[in-house]
Amino acid sequence: QVQLVESGGGLVQPGGSLRLSCAASGSIRSFGAMGWYRQAPGKQRELVARITSDGTTNYADSVKDRFTVSRDNAKITVYLQMNSLKPEDTAVYYCNAENVAVTGKLWGDNYWGQGTQVTVSS
Repeated sequence: QVQLVESGGGLVQPGGSLRLSCAASGSIRSFGAMGWYRQAPGKQRELVARITSDGTTNYADSVKDRFTVSRDNAKITVYLQMNSLKPEDTAVYYCNAENVAVTGKLWGDNYWGQGTQVTVSS
C-alpha cells in the first residue's frame, strides 16, 4: 500500500510564502513524475506544478515565477515553494505521484494525497 502524506498548508497573508511537502511511503521500487494540483471551491482540480524523474518541470501560467517545485528522490518527496501568494491561490492542494511501482507488481499506478488547505487572506 502506497501513501502520500502532505504537510505545510495553512493560513497566510497576501504576499506571504508557504512550503508544501509530500512524502510517499510503502514498498516502492520505482516512481515517475510527481506534482501538485489544486482545487478551489466550485472549480475543477487543476495542475499547479509537476516535475519528472529527470527534473523537468512545468507550471500553470498563473503560478510561474512565484512557485517552485522540487523533489528528493532518495526520500520520495516532492516540495512546492510558494512565494508572493495571492488570494486566488486559496485552494486544497493535492500531491500526485505517477507510475508508482511497488514490490511484487509489474506495473505502476498513480496515487493522490489527502489534500492540504492553503488559505491566502488578510
